[in-house]
Amino acid sequence: MAGKESIEVKFRLSDGSDIGPNKYDPSTSVLSLKETILSRWPQDLGMGPRTVSDLKLINAGRILENNRTLAESRVPVGEVPGGVITMHVVVRPPQSDNEKPGKDTSKHSRCSCIIL
Repeated sequence: MAGKESIEVKFRLSDGSDIGPNKYDPSTSVLSLKETILSRWPQDLGMGPRTVSDLKLINAGRILENNRTLAESRVPVGEVPGGVITMHVVVRPPQSDNEKPGKDTSKHSRCSCIIL
């Protein structure tokens, strides 16, 4: 994109480590950023995300939408020109078979009682 400067972003993981910083074109989608995070996820962190659906990106307290671009998602207030933007990464915990939609997750069994 002519005339638009790259945006430098690093992704802060829950253990305090970072992925990046790397430079991205302002037209890069949030979904594409999540794909980058997924491909660069540190193997030593154990239970990482399986898909981009397991990831949420947060910038300045806002959860970013997959269909938005980096330029649309960044908050320019307080940014230093040429500075690095830190986005926080939240991983949705894996669901057990009992928590999957359509499953009965109640812990109480049904019983028939007769009261005399």
